Amino acid sequence: MCGIVGAVASKDVVSTLIEGLSRLEYRGYDSAGVAVNNSNGIERVRAVGRVAAMKEKIIDANLKGQVGIGHTRWATHGGVTESNAHPHVSKDEIAVVHNGIIENHDEQRSRLKELGYEFTSQTDTEVIAHLIHHYHQNLSLLASTQKAVRELTGAFAISVISVKEPEHMITARLGCPLLLGLGDGENYIASDVSAVLSVTRKVIYLEDGDVADIRRDGVTIFGKAGDEVTRKIHQSDVSLASMELGPYSHFMQKEIHEQPKALTDTIEALIDDKSFYPALFGDTAKE
Repeated sequence: MCGIVGAVASKDVVSTLIEGLSRLEYRGYDSAGVAVNNSNGIERVRAVGRVAAMKEKIIDANLKGQVGIGHTRWATHGGVTESNAHPHVSKDEIAVVHNGIIENHDEQRSRLKELGYEFTSQTDTEVIAHLIHHYHQNLSLLASTQKAVRELTGAFAISVISVKEPEHMITARLGCPLLLGLGDGENYIASDVSAVLSVTRKVIYLEDGDVADIRRDGVTIFGKAGDEVTRKIHQSDVSLASMELGPYSHFMQKEIHEQPKALTDTIEALIDDKSFYPALFGDTAKE
């Protein structure tokens, strides 16, 4: 599983992106990257291997920005190389991170090549960056993203930043998890709540077909039909401690050892809710 994290704030967000990606390491990945929108335009750092390797390159590059996106990638389309790592950039103007798979990427790639776009990776994600850039010549970033995702077949969670509109980001989902984290004068996106727990516990889970405009002073969500919609705000009760490795060597080991507690917590919640009854265990409970 790939991981996404993004932030829009009035302060440098790079450390927040790095911490968010570190908390997504349990999902597994083979490369990582961050892109920010700052006075120099879009600046990007990517690295094969652990988030720690990417962090070292970020420090060397002195990467800073108040709007940024980050990603951890499991190789699917294309091998484990820096050129295939996210974020992907189009014409130095658009940067995109993406979870999922674009099934019609070959068709879109051929079309975009005819329009003059050059591809520097083997990924299906680069198609998204170029497609949004193509529409962004005449449309807003929001409208460009909405138009582009309607032409994509498959499953995706994406986030997009643009040099032309440096104050915000656009994010969209279809078939892949994506949530918004709500802060005070700063807002976030992530594929998992663990990535934003250090900065907020107020989250909105986007629904299939949603496209959201993320700004410092708030978020606006548009449904599949393109109309503005309201989604429920949740207060996460997940603890940061539960996201740490603790005494374990890796997350698989942690999950194995925590199975008894997970089972106990599940049964206890059902008992407290008076929802524990034989039918939960199927027909065998009657024998």
